[in-house]
Amino acid sequence: MTNSKDYPKSFSHIGITVPNINEAVKFYSEVMGWYIIMEPSKVKKEKNTAIGQMCIDVFGEEWETFEIAHLATSDSIGIELFSFPHGIKESPEFNPFNTGLFHFCIQDPNIEALIEKIVAYGGKQRMPIREYYPNDKPYKMCYVEDPFGIVFEIYTHSYELTYSSGAYSK
Repeated sequence: MTNSKDYPKSFSHIGITVPNINEAVKFYSEVMGWYIIMEPSKVKKEKNTAIGQMCIDVFGEEWETFEIAHLATSDSIGIELFSFPHGIKESPEFNPFNTGLFHFCIQDPNIEALIEKIVAYGGKQRMPIREYYPNDKPYKMCYVEDPFGIVFEIYTHSYELTYSSGAYSK
């Protein structure tokens, strides 16, 4: 590791492609409690606005329109939801062994109640709730899926607290 005077960058947002923008906004706002900061809206391919040109830069020329919505967590992390009319509407293949985004993680001290709500809204619990340091620290975690098959993780405590002892075993 090099000695650098660089500083840690903050996390701004994550973009998630979903099959139905309205169902996704409902799930993430009602289950996660995330704030809707921009209702679902349609973006059309055009070069006359900054957003239109940016989307062409990102997505190329092989699209005509898509829907987008913006939500925010309690700690100001943005959740950018996309829905493309011609995209594959099936759950993504779960393959954490390949390069790419594996999951995101949210935090809730009442992990049991959140998992019940996720399941009630059509999501899945992928594993039992587990403790990182049984009989030592109350840090719990669980992998779940939203109703669209997007895998994410839940922690009961902050990332820093969960990993502060530096190792799973000594």
